[in-house]
Amino acid sequence: MKDIVLIGMPACGKTMFGKMLASSLGCKFYDADLVLESREKRTIKSFFAESEAAFRAAETRTLKYLADKDGAVIATGGGAVLVEENMKILSENGYIIFIDRKPENLLKNIQGDDRPLLAENKQRIYDLYAQRIDLYRKYADVIIDNNGSMDETFDQLVRQWDLIRAD
Repeated sequence: MKDIVLIGMPACGKTMFGKMLASSLGCKFYDADLVLESREKRTIKSFFAESEAAFRAAETRTLKYLADKDGAVIATGGGAVLVEENMKILSENGYIIFIDRKPENLLKNIQGDDRPLLAENKQRIYDLYAQRIDLYRKYADVIIDNNGSMDETFDQLVRQWDLIRAD
């Protein structure tokens, strides 16, 4: 079975839905950010303190490692789409599913959050969304709208996965 790779903005629901989907399908779930910190023995915040480039290089190493997992659900970091090599690696053995959540709804999810790219200005979410939306759409095999209820979004995800598997 191919991997299911979830992409999207920070706080769009990749990890939550990824865990739910993996449980539903009886397969393993990997949060790329947690795997990165474990394998690199450094926090994401420490990478960003050095430079975003240092973080992106570690992210690519991590995604190469995860791409070798067969039939897993993988939740990427929100900026994984910024590096074309990442998406090439993930799409070779995976279906890419973009979980799209509007910036105003993302802001509700990040109250009290300390993500490195959002730490200084929570309104930056609008800029990041504008910068990344075309890339998310470009790389996605499927787009899931996550602006309704959690149950509606998960049902969409399962229905889309059933359609993909049927092909």
